[in-house]
Amino acid sequence: MRVLIQRVIEASVVSDGILTGAIRTGLVILLGIEQADETTDVDWLVNKITGLRIFSDAEGKMNLSICDVEGDILLVSQFTLHASYQKGNRPSFIRSARPEKALPLYNYFREGLTNIMAKQIPSGVFGADMKLHLINDGPVTIWMDSRNRE
Repeated sequence: MRVLIQRVIEASVVSDGILTGAIRTGLVILLGIEQADETTDVDWLVNKITGLRIFSDAEGKMNLSICDVEGDILLVSQFTLHASYQKGNRPSFIRSARPEKALPLYNYFREGLTNIMAKQIPSGVFGADMKLHLINDGPVTIWMDSRNRE
């Protein structure tokens, strides 16, 4: 399971011309699920992300978590995080999980965030074409892979 996390000042996602999620200060999480992923991958990532100290404290040091600053999270599914580009110039997405596996894990991920944050987590529409608008703060962008727990 892969995530691309961006600290933002604001963000929104639109699908079919309809606003499906919007936040102010917080994190945008792009979530890619692969065939081998399980709920243990979700649990590890959700705990790691919500504890990640990437928000500034009173001294301007990145020392606070999303929970500490009571920020928001916008969750967007993105199967392209598992693109393979070894052969030719057209990426392959064969490692990405099929919807029947990915959707339950996506929902479990969202529920995990909801439980820790104690508030609803706005999101995009799973599997839909979406337009994501954001203002990256910092910029702070972090890549995590549950198979590579550095």
